[in-house]
Parts: sequence; structure tokens; C-alpha cells
Amino acid sequence: MANSHHKLIILGGGPAGLTAGLYAARARMDHLLVEKGAEGGQVLLTDWIDNYPGFPDGISGFDLAEKMLAQARRFELNSMFGNVTSLDLSEPVKRLQFEDGDTLSCDSLIICSGAHPRPLGVPGEVELTGKGVSYCATCDAPFYRNMHVAVVGGGNTAVQEASHLTKFADKVTLIHRRDELRATKIVQEKAFANSKIDFIWDTTVTEIKGTEGVERIQLLNRNGETSELKVDGIFVLIGVLPNNEMLPLDILKADAGGFIPTDLETRTAVPGVMAAGDIRSKEVRQVVNAAGEGATAVLAAEQYLANLS
Repeated sequence: MANSHHKLIILGGGPAGLTAGLYAARARMDHLLVEKGAEGGQVLLTDWIDNYPGFPDGISGFDLAEKMLAQARRFELNSMFGNVTSLDLSEPVKRLQFEDGDTLSCDSLIICSGAHPRPLGVPGEVELTGKGVSYCATCDAPFYRNMHVAVVGGGNTAVQEASHLTKFADKVTLIHRRDELRATKIVQEKAFANSKIDFIWDTTVTEIKGTEGVERIQLLNRNGETSELKVDGIFVLIGVLPNNEMLPLDILKADAGGFIPTDLETRTAVPGVMAAGDIRSKEVRQVVNAAGEGATAVLAAEQYLANLS
């Protein structure tokens, strides 16, 4: 499919991209989904998902991605693997440049390139991801009933998720590198009033330790003193980073964080270009709203293409 032209190209195969692919294939659009790795995106890193509609007993992230892909393929999803290194959105015909030198072009484009959690970058983090290291309390909190967990961060997400975790965990220790939280006052007040939440200030996590799972974390405070804290899990909630290295951020009018603003119908500042899923500038990043945005983006693309005729 290299060096070909399509009416619609979907860039990314996470939940937003797979749902867009399902809608495009089912509508019999001339489409192509481009993914550089395994279909599923960040959901593949989630051990178990309890809050996706239609699965009352829950489902693993891997299995959910497999089912999404199988459903799209039932309607003859067209897809390929390839690493897109740049996009040219300066003309009505959009062009994608690949790492191997190939190009693709399209009349409409849905950007579903996603995002990834901002990591701590400390020893043990990669090895224990999914084994006690988590980046989503909403997803994984129920697995820590009656346990002691740590939360790293000080913004709204970290503090709100710490409060959410107290519905399950016996104790939550919030670790922040500064001496005060960045979360809004009302969010802070609720956390400070919660007897299950402890705070460790002016401290960073320097290592995550454990064999089969997280057992303890090593801490370093501003005075240079080290200590260890026994925990059953650690939630790293210090933000997410967009997968935007191939995107022309100026033309797309990216926000300060590098995410892509859209209207309610997922249309970006560039006619014929939509953005859906975690790459989109928004507050809530969950599988369920990524899927909804993928569907919305295809409907917006259909409308755009109809107006070209």
C-alpha cells in the first residue's frame, strides 16, 4: 500500500484508531489504518479493565484490543505497519512520509497517535510496570483492596486519583517533590481531610524494588537523606506526553503541552484533519472516550469528503 492515495488515512491503532477503522470499514470508505507497532496502544499495558461497557466481569487490556481489532477486520479493515516520520498538511492532499522513504497521501486524515505516561525514569520502573507500577488509578485501583499504595505527583490528577484510591486501599501515601501541591484548592482540601492519605513532601522516588511485584520504593528528600517505604503498588501520575514527533505542531495549533485542539466533532485547525484519542487536547483520557472520539472523527471525515465532491 506504500506510495498510494486514499480518501481517508487513520494514523494510529489504539482504541481511537481501531474504532475509527471499524466505522470507516463498515461504511465502505476508501481507508487505510497505519500503525507503527502492535494495535491497541496504551491499553496493551493495562493488566485488567473493569470500566469498559459491555464486559461486566472485566477484560484484560490485551483481550480488549484483540476484540476491537477482530471486529474491525470483520468489516475488512485495511491496515499496514509503518513508522511515519513527518506529515505535510500544507495542501488539500495530505502526505505522510515514512521512515523507509515511502509516502502515502490522502484527502482526509484522522490523527490517533496517542500519548504515553510521563515516566519517573528510575530503576525498576520498566521491569515492574503492570506488576505494581501503574499509571492509571481509575483503571487499577480495585486491585489494591486493603493494601498500601504510593502516588507520585502533586497536580489535580494525582491528588484526585489518590482520593479515589482510598475507596479500595487501606492507606495511600502521596509523594511530592515540592512542599505544596499544585492541585486546585478544593481538590487539596478533600485530600487533606481524608484520613487514609499521608503526605511526604520535598521528596522524589529514586528506585522501585521488588521481585514478582512492587515491594518497596527508595526515596530521596531535599536534604539528601534516603529512606525506603514498603508499599504494594505505586501510581505514577506526573502527566502524559503526546506522541507528536511526526506532527506539524504549528499548523495544527498544538497547545502548550503539545496536544492537538479540536472542536466537539474532533476537527482540528486544518480542514480535513481530525484528532481523536489521547493526542487530543482534553482533560479525560480513558479508553471509552477515545473510542467515542474515533467514531466521531470518521463521521466528520465523511462529511468533509462529501463536501469535496
